[in-house]
Amino acid sequence: MAMLPGGGPPGMGPIDGTVVPCAVAGSLPFTPALCLPTLHHFKDRWGDQIWGRYGFVDAFNPHTGWINPDVIGIDVGISALMAMNLHSGAVWKAVSRVGSIQKALELCGFVKSE
Repeated sequence: MAMLPGGGPPGMGPIDGTVVPCAVAGSLPFTPALCLPTLHHFKDRWGDQIWGRYGFVDAFNPHTGWINPDVIGIDVGISALMAMNLHSGAVWKAVSRVGSIQKALELCGFVKSE
C-alpha cells in the first residue's frame, strides 16, 4: 500500500511542512508561551489566506502555498474550548466536577491540588 504524504510520523509518509492551526490552539492551556506567539505569527504572516469567518483554515503548507479551505467543526471547537480554558479555566473546572473523570484521574495517580 502506498504511503500518502502528510505531516504524521514516518509510517504515515514524510513530514511535508503542513501546519494544522487547531493542533497549536488545542495546546493553549498547556504551553501558552509557545502557542500564543505561534498562532499570532500564523495570523500576522498568512492571515489573509488562512483566516476566515470561523477562524483558521483546517490546514496549510507555507512551503508549497497549499491551503485547505475547509472549516471542520471539531477543529474550530477544540480551538475555542482551549482558548476559553486558557482564559478562565472554565473547561477544566466543569470537567473536573464529573464523578467518573474524578475517579479516572485518581486511578491514574493524579492528586487534587487547591
